[in-house]
Amino acid sequence: MESRMYGKDTTELEAVPTTVPIPVPTTAPDRQEEVTEPLAAPGRTSGRWWRGLTGSLAAGLAVLAVGVLGAQVLGWASASSGPGAFMTCGHLLAAGLAILAQRVVDRGTGRLAGLAALAVVLLVVAPLWLFWWH
Repeated sequence: MESRMYGKDTTELEAVPTTVPIPVPTTAPDRQEEVTEPLAAPGRTSGRWWRGLTGSLAAGLAVLAVGVLGAQVLGWASASSGPGAFMTCGHLLAAGLAILAQRVVDRGTGRLAGLAALAVVLLVVAPLWLFWWH
């Protein structure tokens, strides 16, 4: 159900879906009806928690990759070895792929979004396992 708003100095405003009770003007100025019927939220809400988790993992991996890149640049600047080209490229590649997979998760539905979410988790776990687990 949509409610329309009117005022003395305004014309009819755009219809806005609501989930909270809004007084609806009736013919009698003293009497108001409340609309208490909640509306279904537009879009997808079933995988919202999962999308948030995978998005956070992808963003965290991107921050880690930038940190590893910064450590490598500092290593080059100070004439030390740094983390190494393999570790730096591995983190950057995994972060880029995880962000691309997260775009599919955010924009997709069904099995495709689920597989992309699984890919994000695997792309986050892979560099941690390969480069940090000793």
